Amino acid sequence: MAIWVARQELGIAEVVIDAPPVNALDASGWFELARALNAQGSEPSTRVLILRAEGRGFCAGVDIKEMQRPPRDGEGAFDALIGVNAGCAAAFSAVYDCPVPVIAAVHGFCVGGGVGLVGNADIVLASHDAYVGLPEVDRGALGAATHLARLVPQQRMRHMVYTAQRATAAELHGYGSVLAVVDRDKLRDTALEVAASVAAKDAVVIRAAKQSLNGIDPVDVKRSYRYEQGFTFELNLTGVSDRLRDDFVRGNGAVPGRNSAPQGEGT
Repeated sequence: MAIWVARQELGIAEVVIDAPPVNALDASGWFELARALNAQGSEPSTRVLILRAEGRGFCAGVDIKEMQRPPRDGEGAFDALIGVNAGCAAAFSAVYDCPVPVIAAVHGFCVGGGVGLVGNADIVLASHDAYVGLPEVDRGALGAATHLARLVPQQRMRHMVYTAQRATAAELHGYGSVLAVVDRDKLRDTALEVAASVAAKDAVVIRAAKQSLNGIDPVDVKRSYRYEQGFTFELNLTGVSDRLRDDFVRGNGAVPGRNSAPQGEGT
């Protein structure tokens, strides 16, 4: 199971990404994540939601091998791309539209689609070894700059998109987008502590606060992200995306942050 859920006291829900070896999700995995987030957020007893992961890192984005497999009978040439892009959009929206605050607890690599999830979260916590990055340009794709721009300043975001370089948890903490940086073995406990401080508030007021904050957001993150995805479709039509993804697969590119999957935005 790529996604599992746990319920804690005080109305705290945990949604956990657990898809070894690097938490790279295929289309069905992204939709599974969206369903879990929507279900837990819609549960009346939920006061706050924690999104975290097991394994080596938080999320390596999209499963590129699914993207590069030959089409099955009845499938079109771009069905895998369409499916994974739709799945990523659904999961990112589920974080943003969750009726209660979402706390992202990030460890290790958080690249591509992982950035889309974390950039839409209300509160971000990270371990000392955590980093974010968008390797999209190395995969012939674009996307999640919308969400990266919520974590780093504009010119830094552009530099990261153009170069596929990463930003550390310490850097993000300096910008204020990460609330706290802790040892990896303390990350979940810290997330539960922060979640408890939110859950202690009046549930009706907190849900209203989440809705009001989304309402005053200066950027429509869903429309902005879908705009980015349009360029990914164009790049796929040129053939360059296929060539770069083939290079990735042949090179056994499994180095998260440098050779990770491009996600729905960036695929």
